[in-house]
Amino acid sequence: MSNSHRRRFIAGAVCPRCSAMDTIVVDTRTDQRECVSCGFSEARPDAGPTRSDAVPPQEPRTRVNRPVRRSDAPTEAVRLVDPRQDDRADPESDNHH
Repeated sequence: MSNSHRRRFIAGAVCPRCSAMDTIVVDTRTDQRECVSCGFSEARPDAGPTRSDAVPPQEPRTRVNRPVRRSDAPTEAVRLVDPRQDDRADPESDNHH
């Protein structure tokens, strides 16, 4: 196989050294990535566990995925009031007394 067939460009990849876009190629045999613009080269990061019984990586804790914290603050009932009802007096209540 020729050298051109074992290397392919990664669309949209940005070089960590020179910040050029679409200049990163990966060697399909060695998983080595290289920038054709500045010569930066490194082993491509591991894709993770390949065995089916391997433990998946832990998701970072965020406000979305952490368990809900129970609060020890006392709870109390709240009465909702319609402000429009407070401004209007009931005209019929005055007529009946």
